[in-house]
Amino acid sequence: MPLRPALATAACAALLLLVAAPADSSALADPEETVTVDSKGLMSADGTVTLSGTYRCVDSVGPVFVSSSVGQKSETVRYAIGGTSAVCDGKLHRWANKSKPSPTTLKHGKADVEATIVELHPVGILPLPRFHAALKEDITLKKA
Repeated sequence: MPLRPALATAACAALLLLVAAPADSSALADPEETVTVDSKGLMSADGTVTLSGTYRCVDSVGPVFVSSSVGQKSETVRYAIGGTSAVCDGKLHRWANKSKPSPTTLKHGKADVEATIVELHPVGILPLPRFHAALKEDITLKKA
């Protein structure tokens, strides 16, 4: 098999894994690995959203990130809010992600946030996602 089709197949497999990411941390292996979301997020007048919380992960081989997304009133529309580099040393750390989703229908008030610690774990020539912890939490978006 030529290299390009093999890479395309591997990339599609990695994308499917990302889409199927668990939204429930109980489905993940190590109970010491956690992610939390602060009960209040900030949204500025220009639509920039800031989400934050804490995380702990134990060990990694590849680069690790805390990713987050926010949604309101819809199970199908979510907005990605940045990604922060993470250090997996077993200690509790703070994370904060900031982004201006566009176009957006986000308003101040109730929202839900999904936060995930994901590692780009090297497997052969392609890094595949390894999920350390995930959480879906209800929050309130406040004026920044």
